[in-house]
Amino acid sequence: MRVIFMGTPEFSVPVLDALVAAGHEIAAVYCQPPRPAGRGKKDRPTPVHARAEALGLDVRHPVSLKNAEEQVAFAALKADVAVVVAYGLILPQAILDAPERGCLNIHASLLPRWRGAAPIHRAIMAGDAETGICIMQMEAGLDTGPVLMREETLIGAEEVTSELHDRLSEIGAGLIVEALMALPDLTPEPQPAEGVTYASKIDKAEAQIDWRAPAEEIDRKIRGLSPFPGAWCDIDGQRVKVLASRLAAGSGASGTVLDQALTIACGSGAVELLRLQRSGKGAQDRETFLRGFPIATGSELSVPEATT
Repeated sequence: MRVIFMGTPEFSVPVLDALVAAGHEIAAVYCQPPRPAGRGKKDRPTPVHARAEALGLDVRHPVSLKNAEEQVAFAALKADVAVVVAYGLILPQAILDAPERGCLNIHASLLPRWRGAAPIHRAIMAGDAETGICIMQMEAGLDTGPVLMREETLIGAEEVTSELHDRLSEIGAGLIVEALMALPDLTPEPQPAEGVTYASKIDKAEAQIDWRAPAEEIDRKIRGLSPFPGAWCDIDGQRVKVLASRLAAGSGASGTVLDQALTIACGSGAVELLRLQRSGKGAQDRETFLRGFPIATGSELSVPEATT
């Protein structure tokens, strides 16, 4: 098929590779514009931009698709279908209507659960037992379109967002290739009205750990916000990100360090901290971290001040 690909971050790259490997003709690749990054704040192309150029594909990165000129240029590609995965721009109706078979979105949740910006983070943070990928026929609403195919996967008890992100990206890459092969025979299934939830964008303000919360909630926050923005706490006046954890036995006053395995008492239960990162330093496993930053058993980690 003649395909327009629309994606931006690392999550989208395996999908682009899969479409190329399956023999589809990529009419153009749309992604977000390069943005300043690194110490020099020089414009850096997005992961999809870099990969598309390496593949010798036509790359386009308009700031908006709302103007008539961009819409005409998009329609002139005469694509059979557009494949959209974490693109980052709202698609106007003229764009949705341009490809002969419309626009298909690869969404990282089991719709209608977790529509919106951060479905992987929110699934872990909510304690969902499973998630998956949906191939959805796009329409004007936010992730409201009918679903063509879906594939479920269990969420591991210690899985963090970055790990689940990579698994779902590979699942999505395989599923979209299957969907395009079977497209004429697929029946779009409208999403049910029941069970709709929204995965709001992650706010850095929600990343601070409150040790007074139940251990299950803290563990899910740590894993759901890893690696970015990273759940954090204050230890001896330093901000420390916690990037991996697991539930552990133990109890005590909230925030108390129970042993040298960095088991921390919570409002109920305890969590064991497995990977940490001090401000300005690289991420380290627990043992390496403690060699450079010892934390005594019995010490108490601070809790956020109560807000009124």
